[in-house]
Amino acid sequence: MTAPTIGSLRVNGATLHYEVRGQGPLLLLIPGGTGGAASFDAIADDLAAEYTVATYDPRGMSRSTLDDPEAEQRVAEHADDALRILDRLSPDEPARVFAASSGAIAAVHLLATWPERVERVVAHEPPLVEVLPDAPEHRALVARVQETFRTHGLMPAMAVFAAGLKKDGDTTEPKAEVTLPPQAAARAEQTMANLPYFIGRIVPSFMSYTPDIHRLETLSDRLVLAGGQDSRGELPYRPAALLAERLGTELLHFPGGHTGLTTHPTEFGERLRKAFRA
Repeated sequence: MTAPTIGSLRVNGATLHYEVRGQGPLLLLIPGGTGGAASFDAIADDLAAEYTVATYDPRGMSRSTLDDPEAEQRVAEHADDALRILDRLSPDEPARVFAASSGAIAAVHLLATWPERVERVVAHEPPLVEVLPDAPEHRALVARVQETFRTHGLMPAMAVFAAGLKKDGDTTEPKAEVTLPPQAAARAEQTMANLPYFIGRIVPSFMSYTPDIHRLETLSDRLVLAGGQDSRGELPYRPAALLAERLGTELLHFPGGHTGLTTHPTEFGERLRKAFRA
């Protein structure tokens, strides 16, 4: 693996850690969940053969520190962080952006707010549950997760959250432990360290975000909505499918499920390259 160039960027209320590899047009990779820049290590080098690949830890995650550790998190501010990285690394040209899960929510807001800075966004399973017809059920899920976190702690809250993400009709018991594939084992400690922040700050804020669908309709030629081949019917997949239908675009399928980037990195990276060449 090629050692990236490390950078630090001051933004409103935080200091971002970012990494850069390769040369060519800028491709910004925005992680989701508890992931940071390291979640793209398995694909970044290959992509760097064609692009200047930038990855970063979102504010509050891993090496990107908050000035106020108790600060509430907002999608708009996370999207502004991505904009600041684009402005530093590609001030004169619009960039390509890939984002996953909660990071994809920030990327959708980035496109809607600053479309002149973005050539194309590939958004993999953004959990934009407010667009769904059963949105009230998912608001109730988030409330249950928060109450469980407050009264019983992290892992019971994670179990409630995992149960709510399953496919309709799936009655298997949720796992109380977070299981990581072998290639992510080196990141396990940091992943666990990020979980309280993710559950307590990111989940309630990001899953209550409502995108401007009419605005996105005017930008549909620059937004590629994507889902995992193995996650049809699961909660994060459903908003991507619904929005693609609403925008009249094709839903792009990637290998694996919601975490296909981790479980199928080689195939995932190749699919992503094709998505930006199309």
